[in-house]
Amino acid sequence: MRVIILGGDGYLGWPTAMRFAALGHEVMVVDNYLRRNIAQETCSEALMPNPNLTERVRIFEEISRYKIRVEIGDCCDFSFIEKVFAGFQPKAVVHYAEQPSAPYSMIGYTEALKTFNNNLNATFNVIWAVIQHCPNCHIIKLGTMGEYGTPNIDIEEGWLEIEHKGRKDKFLYPRQAGSLYHTTKVLDTDLLWFYVRLYGIRVTDLMQGPVYGLSTTEVNLDERLMPNFHYDDIFGTVVNRFLVQAVAGAPLTVYGRGGQTRGYLNLEDTLQCVELAMDSPAEAGQLRILNQFTEVFSVNELAEKVQMVGNRMGLKVQIKAIDNPRKEKEEHYYSVKHHGLLELGLQPHFMTDDIIAKMLEKVIRCKRNIDIRKIMPRVVWNK
Repeated sequence: MRVIILGGDGYLGWPTAMRFAALGHEVMVVDNYLRRNIAQETCSEALMPNPNLTERVRIFEEISRYKIRVEIGDCCDFSFIEKVFAGFQPKAVVHYAEQPSAPYSMIGYTEALKTFNNNLNATFNVIWAVIQHCPNCHIIKLGTMGEYGTPNIDIEEGWLEIEHKGRKDKFLYPRQAGSLYHTTKVLDTDLLWFYVRLYGIRVTDLMQGPVYGLSTTEVNLDERLMPNFHYDDIFGTVVNRFLVQAVAGAPLTVYGRGGQTRGYLNLEDTLQCVELAMDSPAEAGQLRILNQFTEVFSVNELAEKVQMVGNRMGLKVQIKAIDNPRKEKEEHYYSVKHHGLLELGLQPHFMTDDIIAKMLEKVIRCKRNIDIRKIMPRVVWNK
């Protein structure tokens, strides 16, 4: 089918584009390089250099013979995005086109405003492009488990049935995000739910946990096809940051007491989840919410796993607790339902010692690129 990947230059967007092209879909990627530009502005460049999107597509086609169309433009510009949708007529759109960093959104007013305007306007424009030009198109939006926060009750899969004074109803699960970035994702969900009710569009909202990893079937064809692997404090996820610290000989920096618990998944499983969602689309007039992760770990548990494997490889890994730059619970209850994707056929790739070792080996090959100054916290919540 015809598929648009918004944010196709990103850590998730680029591997998704290659996977869908390899599956035989007609793929268009759209990006305006916002994440690349912000990474440069904050001295948070990726560990491995990445060709621009046009060059990546050329390399992928040369190696695999699969074609991907490229449109460079801003999803916040409605005249641009509606022209893309009107011309391409997608059957599905995968929406990654957002400023993806919680720390960046908390630097100050300018960064908060850029996050707010980009994320909400992009989602709003995508909704209206679908309504006006391809109303049967399935919107697959990448949400985040961070929308839910860490409530002291079980987290359901998007919805909660409530009985109050003898009456019952079903509502979006209460959400309490811990950063402005995560708050924009909450607002995304509310926008989508409003327009699902009003216009009957079809939407799948994937509440994804933090992603780790460097490898997919397509990425492994050529190192030039690597995703944007960030290890810094602004764009790097905790697993990727720990891997680089282990290789660099720097202690693994655990924020606070380290009891912060989240659901994690391998990059390969992100692609699998998006594919499953696309192959079994939401019904017209349905907002389907799927909690997207495969395993639950605390920060301490992650640090211990990386330390154990790293020490076996002779890296002499240490762990160091530091003051938490974020405003968050450091020990909390965390029980989350996530059966929807498993029922669709998800086959998880778990974080085994072998997986960690292979990631460490890839980082070791790029050790000369590591800049330790990028790892320690540079952003403090509520400073």
